[in-house]
Amino acid sequence: MNKYIERIYNGIVKENPTFILMLGMCPTLAVSTAAINGLGMGISTTAVLILSNVIISALRKIIPDEVRLPAYIVIVATLVTITELLIEAYLPGLYEALGIYIPLIVVNCIILGRAEAYANKNSVGLAAFDGIGMGLGFTVALTVLGFLRELLGAGTAFGHQVMPSGFQPIGIFIKAPGAFLVLAVMIMVLNALNVENRSDDLVNGCDGCCANCAKGGKDCGKEEKA
Repeated sequence: MNKYIERIYNGIVKENPTFILMLGMCPTLAVSTAAINGLGMGISTTAVLILSNVIISALRKIIPDEVRLPAYIVIVATLVTITELLIEAYLPGLYEALGIYIPLIVVNCIILGRAEAYANKNSVGLAAFDGIGMGLGFTVALTVLGFLRELLGAGTAFGHQVMPSGFQPIGIFIKAPGAFLVLAVMIMVLNALNVENRSDDLVNGCDGCCANCAKGGKDCGKEEKA
C-alpha cells in the first residue's frame, strides 16, 4: 500500500483516535449529542490537525527540543483561534452548539499527540496525510456516535425527523451516560468483527518494544537507539 494512502487508512481504521487510541474523549463524549455537532467538531479538528502537522513538520529541524511542546501549543492555539473565528462568523449555529469545546481543541490529545509522535519525525507530505487520516477517523467516529445518540435520544438525524411518530425517544442517549453506552457498544462491535488495528500489531508483531513481551526487553531498546 502507498505510504501516503496508508496514513489515511491507519487514521480511519487501524489507529482510529476514538475507537482504538482512545484520544480526545472529552469532546467525543460531550459534543456528540447530535450528528451535525459531531461532524462540525470533526471537521474543525481535522483542519487544525492538517495545518498543525504541516507547520510542525516544516519547522521540526528549527524548533529546539527544549521548547518544542510550548512551540506546538502556540502553533495549535493560533490555528484554533482562526478556526473559532471563522466558525463564529459563518456558522453561528454550530458555534453555539460546540461552545467551549472549540477553543479546547488546543489541548486535544490527538493534536499534540500526532505532533509529537509523527509530525516531528516525518516529512511535510506524510505529516499532512497523517493529519488527514486522523482527522477523518475522528470525524467519522464523532458523526456516527452523534447520529446514533440523536436517533435513539430524539428520533431525528441531522435535525430531521426520521423515526415514526409513535416512537418514544430514549432521553438517556442524549445525556452523558448515553455517550458512554453508545461508545462502549460501538467498540464492542468492532472487537466482535475482529477489525485489525494498531494494538493487534503491537501484540502480534511486538513492534512496540514492550518490556513485558517475550521479544521485547533490552535487545529491542538497543535496536531503537541504533
